[in-house]
Amino acid sequence: MKNLFDDNRLANILTIMRKSTVLSIASLAARLGVSERTIRNDIKSINDALDDSAYIETDQGKCSLRIFDLNAFQYAYSKIINTDDLMNSSTRRMEYIFGKLMRAYEPLLTDDLAYEMNVGRTTLVSDLKKLRSLIEPYDLHVEGKTSKGMLLRGSEMNIRRYVMDNTFEAIYGDYPQDEQIIKSVDKAFEQYPVVSSVRTTFQNYLTLMIDRFLTGHYIGRLPDSYYVLSARSAFRFVERLLNDIGNSLHVEFPIEEKLFVLLPIIGMRTPTDTDQMYAVSLDEEIRPLLEKIIQKIEFELNITINTHEFTEEFMYHLMFMINRLRYNIRVDNPLVEDIKEKYPLAQRMAEISAEVIEQEMNLKVTPEEIGFLASYFGVFLEVSGMQRKQRRMAVVCGTGIVTSRLITVQLKKIVDSATDIQVFSLTGAKPEKLNTYDIVLSTVELPFELEKPVIYIREIFNEEELRSRIEKADYWSKEKAPFIDDNWYVMASQVKEETFFDLSDYTDYEEAVNTMIECLTDEELVDAAFQERLWEREKMGSMVFDRGIAMPHTMQYANEELMVAIGVFNQPILYKDAPVKVIFMLGLPKDVITQEDLLIRIYDEIMTISKDDELIDGLSRCQTYPELLRILYKRK
Repeated sequence: MKNLFDDNRLANILTIMRKSTVLSIASLAARLGVSERTIRNDIKSINDALDDSAYIETDQGKCSLRIFDLNAFQYAYSKIINTDDLMNSSTRRMEYIFGKLMRAYEPLLTDDLAYEMNVGRTTLVSDLKKLRSLIEPYDLHVEGKTSKGMLLRGSEMNIRRYVMDNTFEAIYGDYPQDEQIIKSVDKAFEQYPVVSSVRTTFQNYLTLMIDRFLTGHYIGRLPDSYYVLSARSAFRFVERLLNDIGNSLHVEFPIEEKLFVLLPIIGMRTPTDTDQMYAVSLDEEIRPLLEKIIQKIEFELNITINTHEFTEEFMYHLMFMINRLRYNIRVDNPLVEDIKEKYPLAQRMAEISAEVIEQEMNLKVTPEEIGFLASYFGVFLEVSGMQRKQRRMAVVCGTGIVTSRLITVQLKKIVDSATDIQVFSLTGAKPEKLNTYDIVLSTVELPFELEKPVIYIREIFNEEELRSRIEKADYWSKEKAPFIDDNWYVMASQVKEETFFDLSDYTDYEEAVNTMIECLTDEELVDAAFQERLWEREKMGSMVFDRGIAMPHTMQYANEELMVAIGVFNQPILYKDAPVKVIFMLGLPKDVITQEDLLIRIYDEIMTISKDDELIDGLSRCQTYPELLRILYKRK
């Protein structure tokens, strides 16, 4: 992804921080392609430049922007983002060079170009080297030698792709717009409403096309797949508009130029206005594709994806995304790293979807598009989470009414607004009544047993700690978790001493897995046929992930509980050319849908762990169950 200010990383960081409340230093480093140490040093420099107007605060790997004086901050921000003038920035110089090359009819001499740009020859040669590497993925190259002149070589379509992805604003930001053309576009879009972002992108494509066409840079013959687009209703809209513009310019645009201008419409983001969305016909290939995606996710993760109201919108997203991939239309997604961090399971579901799309459509899904897919699955997971939030909560208070009101006020800060909170005195609290609630909180020891989870609290409590404990109560009944602590990892309560395995003596993955299964079978935690089913499943697709994580899983019929076992190797072992450090083995109950919320949470935790190399190494060094619990502990 091209950064907003490639050579001004401080401006890039500050611009990103203005759009996000809290960001991890790791995600910033990944987004900008530098180390975390570099980001920390940059933050120090930014804070110096901001003086007392604002401050980027860092804490436990997270950073957040605090603004104290808005006017002073805006002035400081303006100075930071404008530290580079045109020819003092390598990026700006490369944009200028590319603009000259794409418009050149004869070779450009390096000395002439350096003189025109007022830079040294050495600087220009260095910029050319960088530019060559940037345009190479677009199948473009600079032909010739610096001493004899240079020309840009490659297809016209690829030149335009590079401009739209990288340099449009630099080259066409001040391009004069013909008033008659503007009127024609405005009139056309009155009859064909689209969101403003699509309209803007369309205008950019149109500007680029007209400039290139009128200067003799014709797009020429396109791949056959492009001409299929002429059957779409959107093409008829573009054709009428370009015929109108052509008449005013006294030219006739060939079909290839019309197809180029059509691209931002057929590759637009899914409209938020449902009327606009449904005005576009859904391609026949999309619904079967969605079914295969759902089947693949359900097979790999055993998660049932019910049809929610966003499903129709998701199919339109798939259609527009496939158009973007098929016709090389890039859409920037600045939230890629944030989505990975916040929704690790949704990210995995998106990656599975990308595998299906690649297999079925022969299209490679980009990281930006995977991020958009993950956003939709994040919605699905959030909807599932909302459905399992506590709705009825009983509070047993052993003191007076003022204390009970204080507890209620604190609780309302940390539970969903729809949660029903009822307060009982110790004398008024009866088992048959409390068992009708989802969860019970008490400031005093209850003299009886309950069927529902009980959390003991103080009158003044730590809100974050209690929020974590309430969240865990969503997944555990009293029998499963008599003590609900504030450890964020739900799996820490699920893994028992008999389901932890130190596999340091093993050098063969299959042998280690079989040993785990045999022990679990002896403990009657899985049935005798579990081992056979697991290896049959493995034949259909490896359950070894990146970063040293393996997650073998299948159904188990020994009981009705979700079984979680963890096996660790103190040194990574290879299985199918992939290193494995930690095995998370899951035995899924026959009626898995009854524990799907718990399964989703366990998957989410495993995906979170898979991103943390330090945690994986810590787990791999565990030799005992207590050591595992110490490593597998964190507060939210």
